Amino acid sequence: MRRPHCPLLLALLLLLSCPRADGSALRGQIIGGHEAEPHSHPYMAYLKLERSACGGFLVASDWVMTAAHCLSGNITVVLGAHEIFQPEQSQQLTAKAKLNKYVRTIALPKTSSYLLTGTSCTIAGWGLIDEDEIADRLFETKVSIYSRRKCILFYPHLDDGMVCAGSFHELKDSSQGDSGGPLVCNKVAQGIVSFGYNNPPGVYARIANYLHWIKKIMRT
Repeated sequence: MRRPHCPLLLALLLLLSCPRADGSALRGQIIGGHEAEPHSHPYMAYLKLERSACGGFLVASDWVMTAAHCLSGNITVVLGAHEIFQPEQSQQLTAKAKLNKYVRTIALPKTSSYLLTGTSCTIAGWGLIDEDEIADRLFETKVSIYSRRKCILFYPHLDDGMVCAGSFHELKDSSQGDSGGPLVCNKVAQGIVSFGYNNPPGVYARIANYLHWIKKIMRT
């Protein structure tokens, strides 16, 4: 479906604009990852933009969450995909998601608490898998939450709406094309892929910081 020609379709819930990051700093590929088991992340959404693509995730049957910097012109949202460039029978582009084993929502945080340093999380996306190769299948990797004290050394502008994650010992991170996808910790979407440098840690929108706003928007 495309925005904004239809009334509600799969509306995009926007959390965070990239704070003064240039194009090279936007995230878009799974670094150090591997192909995910098909449909093991049934909440994942693929956003076709006019000149690029982003990730997103289903939080209700008619709401997909993504990063604000992913909004650009007409957007087509694809659910239930693994091989994104193939016409899979599991894929949906309908006005309201039909929940099944291929398409499911993911829970959001219940409180505004911070995640503990070292918490294990998962990221997934269809972004670049090297400098010039686009992933045609969903890739995934594991990352850990960084302490805010250490992360602020990398990102002095870090605020309460941001959380850092990456791999402490290996080069594992999100990168070009994964923007808007979820940081999933203990089966809860805790962050949104936002921005970062060429090496971990990456910065994610901290969903727990926006719970009141999210609930308000989803009620409208």
